Amino acid sequence: MKINASEIRVGMLLEYKDDLWQVLKTQHVKPGKGGAFAQVEMKSLNKNTKLNERFRSNETVEKAALDESDFNYSYEDDQNYFFINPKSFEQIDVKKDLIGEKGKLLTENLEVKISFYNENPISVELPNQVQCKIDTTDAALKGQTVSSSYKPAKLDNGLSIQVPPFIEVGDEVIIDTRNLEYVKKI
Repeated sequence: MKINASEIRVGMLLEYKDDLWQVLKTQHVKPGKGGAFAQVEMKSLNKNTKLNERFRSNETVEKAALDESDFNYSYEDDQNYFFINPKSFEQIDVKKDLIGEKGKLLTENLEVKISFYNENPISVELPNQVQCKIDTTDAALKGQTVSSSYKPAKLDNGLSIQVPPFIEVGDEVIIDTRNLEYVKKI
């Protein structure tokens, strides 16, 4: 689908120069002289390279058409995470480096959205919040106020996060999967 350069937004996937690019930054510039343009920083999903490109506002670019499906997390091995489609029971595998650190938040039967481009998985979107258990954390220091300071904690899945001082070992907490931050205690 063709879109104007002025419609490019962060997170979009574009087909450009025979590759698939994810938009990292975009800035619309209207200089005093000459026409307006969009300065776009993109990252190649296939080659893992970056590209800074300038598009005039009247230029068009091809927005990638993605297929999105719901899957449930099943299990993992050394290189892959495995997901199953709850409707067709089709199983797919996704490379661990595609999900990265957030893969530690995957629990059995967790529902995720997987985006496909030409039938290849390119991104896995976890729910915005997941429940985790505190494995280890430091003792709260006397005199600290809740709003001013956080302390380090390790979750049962191995992730390290910052939590308020009243959180203790064994507490169940909600974690935001987008930025890996503490949300609330259960």
